[in-house]
Amino acid sequence: MDITEFEKIPQGTRGTGWIEVIAGSMFSGKTEELIRRIRRAQIAKLKVAVFKPRIDTRYSVDKIVSHSDMSIPSIVVDNAKQILELAKDAQVVGIDEAQFFDMDLVDVCEQLANEGKRVIVAGLDQDYRGKPFEPMPQLLAIAEYITKTHAICVVCGNPASKTQRKIKAGERIVVGASDIYEARCRRCFEPPEE
Repeated sequence: MDITEFEKIPQGTRGTGWIEVIAGSMFSGKTEELIRRIRRAQIAKLKVAVFKPRIDTRYSVDKIVSHSDMSIPSIVVDNAKQILELAKDAQVVGIDEAQFFDMDLVDVCEQLANEGKRVIVAGLDQDYRGKPFEPMPQLLAIAEYITKTHAICVVCGNPASKTQRKIKAGERIVVGASDIYEARCRRCFEPPEE
């Protein structure tokens, strides 16, 4: 079943929840797609709760904001476990920037889906070295639906699935946007020397 067909089924009709993962590189439209799905749930008059990690303050402190300036109000959390209590009354739960959470996010998403909620998670599937970015691989493994988004390579214009870091920094997590990162295809991607 195509996800667009699946979205037509009202939450709770089948008595089950599920997990949808939107994964890809930076600048590939992950947050835009998350916002689109949340807005559709709101139009369907479903109770939604949207979350973002406190570390992500690039465009807004209390909103999820895409690189193209789409936004939606969100609840800021310090860790994944906080989502369980704060999403208690929600039918649809949106979580952005999953790569900034620890491995507890996997269990949190499982529990929410087991409670009959639709859980929509967006995040980077690879880090700046091109390596799997936890907890995304684990979320991809348990998700019922997966959407892989692609950006456009800034070097050659091909579809891009990698995030190129433009500065030298050894930390895995360096929060930034186009000032620090750009999208690259497999051919143009230059992983840092280890």
